[in-house]
Amino acid sequence: MRAAQSMMLRALRSGQRQFSVAVTRPWEDKWLTLPPVSASSSASVELNQLSSTPTTALKWVVRCCPHLPRALVHKLFRLRQVRIHPATVIQQQTFKRDPAILVLNKPPGMPVQGGINIKRSLDAVAAASLNYGYSQPPRLVHRLDRDCSGILVMGRTHTSTTVLHSIFREKTSRASDDIGKEKRILQRRYWALVLGCPRRPKGLVTASLGKVVVDNGRSDRITIVDNSTLMSSQHAITEYRVIASSSQGYTWLELTPLTGRKHQLRVHCAEVLGTPIVGDYKYGWQAHRKWGHFDLPNVEDSREELLNEEKLPFGLNLNKGSISENHPRLHLHCKQMVLPNISQALQNVQSASSCDLSLVEELELVADLPPYMQRSWDVTNY
Repeated sequence: MRAAQSMMLRALRSGQRQFSVAVTRPWEDKWLTLPPVSASSSASVELNQLSSTPTTALKWVVRCCPHLPRALVHKLFRLRQVRIHPATVIQQQTFKRDPAILVLNKPPGMPVQGGINIKRSLDAVAAASLNYGYSQPPRLVHRLDRDCSGILVMGRTHTSTTVLHSIFREKTSRASDDIGKEKRILQRRYWALVLGCPRRPKGLVTASLGKVVVDNGRSDRITIVDNSTLMSSQHAITEYRVIASSSQGYTWLELTPLTGRKHQLRVHCAEVLGTPIVGDYKYGWQAHRKWGHFDLPNVEDSREELLNEEKLPFGLNLNKGSISENHPRLHLHCKQMVLPNISQALQNVQSASSCDLSLVEELELVADLPPYMQRSWDVTNY
């Protein structure tokens, strides 16, 4: 029935109980996935307004879905149309556990780190509700762009954070040595939907990046630079492979950054491959205008959309933004990551058996696409 709305509540357990809610309208084939909250912590929908009592499943649904009549929510619970299932935040393909790290599937639109004019950030969420019995909150060891989604790794202790920092730094400094290697200490694979198609089905991009100031100093952007002309340029290397092409002119790419530079994948796609990522209006504005498939919003439309999204938890709307809509979001997702088992590495160091990370078992992590990217995938592969 069109008047019916079914909900599924997944409990994500990792040391303490955690809730994650998804609301579906079957006739629209759309899901609204809500951020998780630890039931034993004092987290609430707004990060700066922590509740003094434990958050139950019913309270979380009511808080996150204020547009749903409270009577309907209670009825769904009474009719047992809310189901609780155990799951993990990130699927580990090798089914191995590493208590030294915390791995999240970062939602698009949420900044990783707080700062000026940033009210909500992922590190604040972690500090408020993702301690899981540890005396200190998890720490960031790498970054994802605000509008990028996918795998984000955090250290759960000072020691594991130090080791992870070292792994990510050495990944960039020794990138040239990793070219052509099948096995690497750290592997990251992103999925991106781009406008157009690269000339070759796979290849290697080696182009240095540098920051330039634009708009009379009001903002800056990253661009391709010549090493000989700019002392502050940073060497950047990206492997790419075509996953699938569509008749509409879109292409799905697998991007493997061998270095970790700011906006590296977005700039390499736009300026080197000539295929800007869908929804990247910073580096692909002109391409989106020429594409003609989208009605780019004006300032008033953007402001109204922002106000509407602010009604959702953390200001996020993971359903809106596919290529079926007028204003697609950034289609860049960290889909897979392979890294050493940090707990085992630390045990090896303590026992003086070996400090060689290449000898440590691997953890393979996989993160599902956000709903709007999954929708774009379905549209392009129909």
